[in-house]
Amino acid sequence: MRVVAQRCFEASVTIDDENVGEIAGGLCLLVGFTHGDTEEDVKYMVKKIVGLRIFEDNEDKMNLSIQDFGGAILSVSQFTLYADVKKGRRPSFTNSAAPDAASDLYDLFNKLLAAEGIVVETGVFGAMMDVRIVNHGPVTIILDSQELMGK
Repeated sequence: MRVVAQRCFEASVTIDDENVGEIAGGLCLLVGFTHGDTEEDVKYMVKKIVGLRIFEDNEDKMNLSIQDFGGAILSVSQFTLYADVKKGRRPSFTNSAAPDAASDLYDLFNKLLAAEGIVVETGVFGAMMDVRIVNHGPVTIILDSQELMGK
């Protein structure tokens, strides 16, 4: 499981000019799954993301988590995070999880984030979406469950 976490002033997702998800500040998460990802990966990543201290305290030091800061999360499914560009110029997406498996894991991920008391907005799994992110910092963190969990 890979997540690109971007601290943001605001973020939104539209489909065919219709706003389907929007936050005023917090984290925009681009979320992808690969073969072999499990509920264990999802639970680990939720705890890691919720605990990341990447928001400034009153001394301008990154000491606060999303829960401390009080921000929201915009979670957007992103199968292209597992693009393989080793050969040629056209990416291969064979490392991305099958849509059915990825959709279930994505739903679980968002449910567990919300269970942590965080407002969670989402895009629509598998849809062609336009994502607008006003990155704050910029602060962008890439998390990979296989690396973090030593798989």
